[in-house]
Amino acid sequence: MVARPPSPVSIPEREVELIAVRAQGAGGQNVNKVSNAVHLRFDIRASSLPEDLKDRLLRWGDARVSRTGVIVIKAQAHRSLEMNRAEALARLHSLVAAAAHIPKQRRATRPTRASKRRRLDEKRHRGAIKAQRRDSGSE
Repeated sequence: MVARPPSPVSIPEREVELIAVRAQGAGGQNVNKVSNAVHLRFDIRASSLPEDLKDRLLRWGDARVSRTGVIVIKAQAHRSLEMNRAEALARLHSLVAAAAHIPKQRRATRPTRASKRRRLDEKRHRGAIKAQRRDSGSE
């Protein structure tokens, strides 16, 4: 995994709502007693994020962003509540960082005459190799 630089946008913890719920799936004797999954809710519109980032998040088209502008993340991969809480926060930060990243504008370019010539020379060379294979096989 490639280490990314930290997100330039910070999310205050008071804007994030974390709720402990029971995890789904097998869990043995503790399955009905321990609430170790985490529901994270983050209201985009009420947050202190910059306005352009809020707009990008709302238009993101991610299933985790509801129509009302609330990000809902459920983390239940780990057995401990703390690890699930950390994973949910990490997923939120990566979602916000992905929305904050503005891709560089692509500038349309045209291939140079030399690159066109190299491409066509290579095609001719490949064709010649294949033609030699055909010729030697018909004896």
